[in-house]
Amino acid sequence: MKHLSWIRFQWDLTAFPANGSPLAPRYQIAPAVAHDAAELRTLFSRAFVLDSTWNAAVDEVLGTVHTWLDLAFVSRTSVCLALRHGPRIIGASVVAGDAEADNHLTPGPCLLVEYRNRGFGTHLLRSSLRLLREQSFSRAVAITRQNSVVARYLYPKFGGVAVPIEWPNLLAA
Repeated sequence: MKHLSWIRFQWDLTAFPANGSPLAPRYQIAPAVAHDAAELRTLFSRAFVLDSTWNAAVDEVLGTVHTWLDLAFVSRTSVCLALRHGPRIIGASVVAGDAEADNHLTPGPCLLVEYRNRGFGTHLLRSSLRLLREQSFSRAVAITRQNSVVARYLYPKFGGVAVPIEWPNLLAA
């Protein structure tokens, strides 16, 4: 077995921009509720299974993601932000509200394939970071695969700084 390549992004939330472009009125980002859990599990599963970057560790990653999702519904500090298009959840991000956490976004913004490349990931990331800033965090941290889509295109936004790390939690088979 070999270790997978990981990268840690960090954002300085003291310099985080207050506002951004608004979502169109037919879309809404708000905390998910417990009866959304099944739809969110499907969304996260689709997002990771359809991204070849995660193939080597998809089962273990989804186990971790589902654990964090469950925690978001019982924790006072963690929350799952759901992006809705009408009644349908089209994207989500789980935000850990512990200032000392190694990873505040598990997972970070995930979208259904048909809604990608439209700026929704940026809106979810902004909302996730804003939530942490409103909780008086001075920094936010996210860990992802080195060549993942979020590492290449999304996480560098809002001043995200990347550093490769050794993170032995997940191993490739």
